[in-house]
Amino acid sequence: MFSHLRISYATVFKVMSSLLMIFSFILLIPLPFSLIYREITAIPAFLIVSGLSLLLSRLFCIKCRFATMEVITSKEGAVIVLFSWLLIIFLSSLPYVFLQVLGFSRAIFEATSGWTTTGLTVISDVEIVPKTILIWRTLTQFLGGAGFAIIVMGAVIGPTGLGLYQAEGRVDNIAPNIRYSARTILIVYVAYALVGAIALRVAGMNLFDAFNHSLTALATGGFSTKNSSIGFYNNFSIELVSIVLMWLGATGFGIHYAFWQRNWQALRKNPEPKQMFLLTAVSVVILSSAGVGKIFPTVHSGMRQALFQVVSALTGTGFSTSDLRKWISFPLGIFILSVLMLMGGCMDSTSGGIKQYRLAVMGKALLFSVRRFLLPRSAVVQVEIWKGNNKRYLDDSLIREAFLVAGLYILSFIVGVVVLLLCGYGLSESIFEFASAVAGVGLSVGVTNYSMPDGALWTLIMGMFLGRLEFLVVLYAFAKVFRDFSSAFHR
Repeated sequence: MFSHLRISYATVFKVMSSLLMIFSFILLIPLPFSLIYREITAIPAFLIVSGLSLLLSRLFCIKCRFATMEVITSKEGAVIVLFSWLLIIFLSSLPYVFLQVLGFSRAIFEATSGWTTTGLTVISDVEIVPKTILIWRTLTQFLGGAGFAIIVMGAVIGPTGLGLYQAEGRVDNIAPNIRYSARTILIVYVAYALVGAIALRVAGMNLFDAFNHSLTALATGGFSTKNSSIGFYNNFSIELVSIVLMWLGATGFGIHYAFWQRNWQALRKNPEPKQMFLLTAVSVVILSSAGVGKIFPTVHSGMRQALFQVVSALTGTGFSTSDLRKWISFPLGIFILSVLMLMGGCMDSTSGGIKQYRLAVMGKALLFSVRRFLLPRSAVVQVEIWKGNNKRYLDDSLIREAFLVAGLYILSFIVGVVVLLLCGYGLSESIFEFASAVAGVGLSVGVTNYSMPDGALWTLIMGMFLGRLEFLVVLYAFAKVFRDFSSAFHR
């Protein structure tokens, strides 16, 4: 038993060592930008953190001499994912501290918001922050959106990394080979980002803003280089390009793969894009019609702002063209956006929330239950549900997972709202802000700011972290570690 645990945790240390090695190089990416924008003082901060990541990598490597790397199980994958994310968030917060942009707890908040692609920020004025830091914020969202650590590990360790790949939130591969799946996702993701940056530049942004907004839009992250987000530009072309990028980011990689493979049957059968279109259309009509004269001066303005905010909320991006603090007087709008944020985009996308696939599973399960009640007892019925190129049939495990994750989202949402209420915020503010945090969205009605109480700050940090890892990974990882240490202690 002890020998098995030693090998298991040696494997965990080996993968984390490789990840930290790669991360030490990622920390060097902002350095050319610090030279371009003559922010030389930023260089030592990133070099120090890169060196720390490299040192930790070597220390973990000492512990992994027993690793076999034959197969990474889903249990080991859960432990790797949890502690890798904790370490990366900690290391990612240090440049904010060393450059005196934020204190430690608020730097943790910013790093968590970045890697979880939430987009809530406690930086009071992003327009005066060093551009190197803005690039770093953008980079954390771009890499966090793709689950970059898992993609890299899949590319490095190949088919043995399936447990790791699935533990990070990937339901299935877009191709039979895990390495090919990882590389395909990375190629598609980077290609979309480059095209998006060009499109935003043509639409009217300067090159720096276009680069940052393309990456954070595709990551459905929402970090902006402007205090008033996309609303700063008041440019309909920029809004349209941003909407397309947000939608692409919230669409599952399997659906992208089916599109580029011209698998039209799979595209027709996938329920997620159709649900998102329907939710968007209905929500825009309701918000634009109900909000005219309250928060929208005209029908045209209402349609334009409602479309952008609905897509931003549903995809979990967090860009805004409207000051949402004014929406507090529009309870229907706050309610609709909160529900959309909790629903989220597609599975295996950069979006957060419960996800459209799980909503489809729960809907089909309820309909099947009614249908089964009406059919003869001997009748055999199979209900198919598509995801990407793959067809599955509704079964107990699929239904159980969907209801379990949805239940955990709702439970954590209730707890988070109660804590924010105890911190002195109003009900509408608490509902909206925690929905934004736990679903990884980033829209804010003003609760999130530099001077917010520490209780609210850490509540939102926990919401962002648990929501991004979808609760179960965290629970499974802690349960495994506790059980293993208990077994070793009582040995």
